[in-house]
Amino acid sequence: MASVGSEEEAGTEVIPLAVKILIAGGFGAGKTTLVGSVSEITPLSTEEVMTEASLGIDDLNGVEEKTTTTVALDFGRITISDGVVLYLFGTPGQDRFWFMWEELAQGALGAVVLADTRRLETCFHAVDFFERRGVPFVIAVNRFDGAHAYTEHEVREAIGTGPDVPILMADARSRESAKDVLITLVEHVMTHHTPAVTG
Repeated sequence: MASVGSEEEAGTEVIPLAVKILIAGGFGAGKTTLVGSVSEITPLSTEEVMTEASLGIDDLNGVEEKTTTTVALDFGRITISDGVVLYLFGTPGQDRFWFMWEELAQGALGAVVLADTRRLETCFHAVDFFERRGVPFVIAVNRFDGAHAYTEHEVREAIGTGPDVPILMADARSRESAKDVLITLVEHVMTHHTPAVTG
């Protein structure tokens, strides 16, 4: 029987581990931007132009300049190493699309909850969703230009999460920042949520 090493030497392609990650958060928090900034492929996006039909339905307070919205999901991919590839699924942020989250969460290793401190309450649903389902997550505070810079402690107090949930400051527009967020999530899952191996 051939070993893994001999297969690699013979040129047999090693299939990397595919890991599903959700990118969640409130409407306008930067989910589409984060997926687009870090994906090594052209991301699939279901962004649509907002119309007058959304008036009175979508809360634009604090994001008045937003002209598009995700109506299904965003999808991207990033290779972490030869053995691990992350598949990113960005959830829609509006209340009326929350029913899709159950399907998107199936098989997810973990999640990133993007928080916008201008509208912090918009991330509460995502935090509650993952806590109730036991899905490990990190909170990435997307620092928008001109927004007040809160500390990690202030954000944790406002959201009400325990010290076991990592909170980090991020810029969804920056590939390096987005990569740091994803690496933090993977490390968090490996450290705190991997079942012990007994032998």
